[in-house]
Amino acid sequence: MSSITRPLRWLALPALLVAFGCASTSSTPAADPAESKPAVPTAETPDSGKVTIGKASSQALVPVYFDTDRALLRSDAREALKHYARSIIDHPEWGALTIDGHCDERGSEEYNLALGDRRAAAVKRYLVDLGVPPSRLATRSFGEDKPAVAGHDEEAWHHNRRTEFEAQSRESASR
Repeated sequence: MSSITRPLRWLALPALLVAFGCASTSSTPAADPAESKPAVPTAETPDSGKVTIGKASSQALVPVYFDTDRALLRSDAREALKHYARSIIDHPEWGALTIDGHCDERGSEEYNLALGDRRAAAVKRYLVDLGVPPSRLATRSFGEDKPAVAGHDEEAWHHNRRTEFEAQSRESASR
């Protein structure tokens, strides 16, 4: 063996180890196949656990949550509502949607009914601004009367400060 070949062999071995070593190690965990699928939003409700929009559709709208004593849309709510607006516009068969405003148990009944109205109106206003026809949207307030989660702590209150969507397909509305 020549004196030139021997040093090249010693250089090639570390290069191969680095190449194969880099290919097999990863600093990020492998993606879960379930996470790579687009999520189908669902809304949790006390009755069924989900609000499905339209009979043939697998899409659903999750509740929009609010901060304490607020009717301003949070950034996460605005992002979700952008997707909802496109879906509502694309699916006229969903018919009219009612936006239900809810509050936690704190505050008087009158105050919570008014706050629920303001929350539902804020969601409606934003959806209309995004192109949803106002004739497809209605609002109502339940105040504190229909909590999503029973309890008297911040965790329960967080889930109760929300708006939810109720759909009535045009087919069922005409019956």
